[in-house]
Amino acid sequence: MVVDDHPMWRDAVARDLADAGFDVAATAGEGHEAVRRARAVRPRVLVLDLNLPGLPGVQVCREVVAADPGVRVLVLSASGEHADVLEAVKSGATGYLVKSAGREELLDAVRRTAAGDAVFTPGLAGLVLGEFRRLAAEPPSADTRAPAPPQLTPRETEVLRLVAKGLSYRQIADRLVLSHRTVQNHVQNTLGKLQLHNRVELVRYAIEQGLDGD
Repeated sequence: MVVDDHPMWRDAVARDLADAGFDVAATAGEGHEAVRRARAVRPRVLVLDLNLPGLPGVQVCREVVAADPGVRVLVLSASGEHADVLEAVKSGATGYLVKSAGREELLDAVRRTAAGDAVFTPGLAGLVLGEFRRLAAEPPSADTRAPAPPQLTPRETEVLRLVAKGLSYRQIADRLVLSHRTVQNHVQNTLGKLQLHNRVELVRYAIEQGLDGD
């Protein structure tokens, strides 16, 4: 599903995706409309602009992900401001591209987002990882009660450690001499055990557990 308030841009993105073999289930140009249509068609990937009339893109992201935690949101925005990137990720976005990205870069980003990768315009992934590390370093509040950690298998922990370092599923598969599908299965099992919804939340959890070190 493609959401953007500029009709020509929205139609061009939808057309490029359709020409590349994607099934574009719906489009929308306004925030409230986007939430309604996303709930109706339940897209696997939502390509979302942040600057929308009616309801801001970050709120659209928050409401769509709350209604369907399985959806993966790829923000496609004219803004590369750090504050916008971090707000989008904290709202549930799993990736962020600026609109200067080329057609092939966008198509590859949608494919990788559908496969479970967190895709960012170069330079932004480090920003997000840095923010997660900063949050993990903050002392917990006095009333925080940490639950017992879930029991992960050694292989799941190994995959989680590489996810925390920012490696893509393909890179993890190559590093561990596994198939791409096997890596995806380990990640999905880990998400289930940790009761998390997407790779971004998984990265944050891993950093909080100190799994991003050497």
